[in-house]
Amino acid sequence: MADNVKPRVKAPKKAAAGEIIVLKTLISHAMESGQRKDSDGNKIPRSIINRFTCDINGKNAVDVTLEAAISTNPYFEFSAKIEEASELKFTWYDDDGSVYEDSKSVAIG
Repeated sequence: MADNVKPRVKAPKKAAAGEIIVLKTLISHAMESGQRKDSDGNKIPRSIINRFTCDINGKNAVDVTLEAAISTNPYFEFSAKIEEASELKFTWYDDDGSVYEDSKSVAIG
């Protein structure tokens, strides 16, 4: 597991039925492309967030595959239409097998 990895999500707490909301995510992760070498000349193993998903009420809404060129601390902003009270689940997958999750609830009001 990478050190100091922290996912953050910004989502509204309430929305009107049928409203399009903006979701913002950021995960603190240093990322390592696998191209650099350490002081002894050994390759530093690749360590990136390689996939990001967002599920709304158990249905996949976003599924992104990331490659080595992704920046440190990847940020995603996207819109979703909320028809009913929703549970949003955000998941980031790391090369080392670690999985980082966050969730938010959006009420209809």
